[in-house]
Amino acid sequence: MAQVVSLSFYRFDSVWARAWALTMMGGARPAMARVPGIGFWKLCGSGTGEGFTPRPNTAVYAILATWPDLQTAQDAHATARIFARYRNRASEDWTVYMTASSVRGQWSGQTPFIAGETDETGPLAALTRATIKPGILQRFWGRVPDISSVIGKDPNVMFKIGIGEVPWLHQVTFSIWPDAARMANFARTGPHADAIRAVRDEGWFREELYARFTLLTDEGSWGGCSPLSRPEAS
Repeated sequence: MAQVVSLSFYRFDSVWARAWALTMMGGARPAMARVPGIGFWKLCGSGTGEGFTPRPNTAVYAILATWPDLQTAQDAHATARIFARYRNRASEDWTVYMTASSVRGQWSGQTPFIAGETDETGPLAALTRATIKPGILQRFWGRVPDISSVIGKDPNVMFKIGIGEVPWLHQVTFSIWPDAARMANFARTGPHADAIRAVRDEGWFREELYARFTLLTDEGSWGGCSPLSRPEAS
């Protein structure tokens, strides 16, 4: 059986719902640890913009988790009380299930995703996670707006968001692309490619992880529909 990764997004409209979601960044930890079948997991806030961003979005939060298989993952999301609490307070939620096709690096000192043999003929997801060195923050955040602007304008990207555990220091970008060729084309050109070279040459990150995923299925909606059902997916 292949490891399955779930990434759930929750949108909160009211001030009270947003305040609740913020408190759950710490308050949900005991309940998450007790969910049957769960492996590695992270509670994340989000940023405005299209990727890494220093400006928090108080309306959107995310939960990432690993599972031994798809059935366990879906059963946990359907029955575990902690996921129900998020859904009940959210105005919209969407969960995507996927398997890793390649993984490089670590997250909190671990390699959380297990890469397996996957079919990469359909839409793919890319996840980048980094712990930014405090001394490089100003230089990093001076470069990032160019990347966010480019990815937001790219007609091929089906979904994109920046999330993270700790504002400014721990950052994650997650994006979905119609195929591997268009994903690679973005990564190898323009500001994104320049930033990758700077990461290597200047040592921006204390810890980094890059992973690519094959999508399995999804539940819920984002922006009124499933991002996987949009025209770019065809």
